[in-house]
Amino acid sequence: MRYVSTRGGSRPLNFESAMLAGLASDGGLYVPEYWPEFTKDFIARLAGQSYEEIAFRIMRPFVGDSFSEGELRGYISRAYDGFGHAARCPLVQIESSSFLLELFHGPTLAFKDFAMQLVAQLFQAALSRRGERATIIGATSGDTGSAAIEAFRGLDSVSVFILFPEGRISEVQRRQMTTPCDANVHALAVRGDFDDCQARVKDMFNDASFRQEMSLAGINSINWARVAAQMVYYFASATALGSPMRKVSFSVPTGNFGDIYAGYAARASGLPIERLVLATNQNDILDRAIRSGQYRTADVRPSLSPSMDIQVSSNFERALYEASGRNGAAVSGMMARLAGEGGFELGEPVLAWLREQFASGNCREDETVETIAEVFRHSGEVVCPHTAVGVKVAWDHAVARRSAPMVILATAHSAKFPDAVKDATGFAPELPSRFDGLGQAAERMHSVDNDLDEIKDAIRRGLPA
Repeated sequence: MRYVSTRGGSRPLNFESAMLAGLASDGGLYVPEYWPEFTKDFIARLAGQSYEEIAFRIMRPFVGDSFSEGELRGYISRAYDGFGHAARCPLVQIESSSFLLELFHGPTLAFKDFAMQLVAQLFQAALSRRGERATIIGATSGDTGSAAIEAFRGLDSVSVFILFPEGRISEVQRRQMTTPCDANVHALAVRGDFDDCQARVKDMFNDASFRQEMSLAGINSINWARVAAQMVYYFASATALGSPMRKVSFSVPTGNFGDIYAGYAARASGLPIERLVLATNQNDILDRAIRSGQYRTADVRPSLSPSMDIQVSSNFERALYEASGRNGAAVSGMMARLAGEGGFELGEPVLAWLREQFASGNCREDETVETIAEVFRHSGEVVCPHTAVGVKVAWDHAVARRSAPMVILATAHSAKFPDAVKDATGFAPELPSRFDGLGQAAERMHSVDNDLDEIKDAIRRGLPA
């Protein structure tokens, strides 16, 4: 399996090289040259298997010869050994045909752990056998950063620098990034929003001399290895509900488009998904794009679901590549207009393809609180604001209630957002006991302006001598 750039200007790479590179040299994102074809018999045999076994079988063709079967099995086993539920991502029924897929049983209580814990194992192995060291940089709107720091902390082949928007994430999210004391992990609080953080990360990757000087590697959702790891829970949950003999639908709280793109990748590889519902909060650029045909940025509005407070959804580029018939030049043109003009018109047949692949909707702030309350009243389950967005938009697509089961991705533990949950239910959920003391632990972070040179200097100073 080789990987090509969505912009068509970089040479194909194998899985390991694409993973370590993160972003292609032409500024594009890596995607597989082709989609493997998982047959119905293959998918049926996943039923009843452990999560680790499903992960091995799904990821094997994407990994290719970068890691042996034994190595891959070992890394998968270590990645999920510390999760707090034997099923890793259990399904919980909240309505006759609606299910929550609990993706928050990992070490940082968010779905990002499913990819990050495994990617850290693969990074460490690849760098160690190459005798190399990498500087990982990433931007986070909340959960990616803590998942990355937790996964890579203490590893001797990497230094990690995470940029997050100062004052725009929850206290628990911030403390999960700023309280680890390992010397190889660093949290940079940027005076700006997530899109600023993401733009500065892209700027650093597009600066060839700095990229080489620092041996940069990226672990944001733009990294293909993360997408591949996230495909697994689509297969695991669908087969638990009877796939491939019946189709299953998914509602995905969406900010940077990585998680729902993993669902598309699962469908493209053979999983019979009836509907992929893209659920946005009030920062609804993706829903607006699919409804109007105009992909155009606006100001980011802080919300109760901060991990979705995004106006430039990086992984959407991968969908545009597929929608344009894998035309790298067309994608490059759209990305140039986004950078220069703040948006572009999708046009036909791109818009038709997107509407065929994705349903969409949005959720206002008051609706988020109302949905948390409604889910609790009717099922006793307490969901986080991001999950509530997925529930509300799923229920808006009422046809899903009358056909395929609807799986709503529960992306984070409700205790990471106690204020919003308390407004809806009257009580603040508690963190699991292993997080006792998080609120009192000393924090370690560095505040920087939204200035590329200042951020570069902070990274240089933070590297080991």
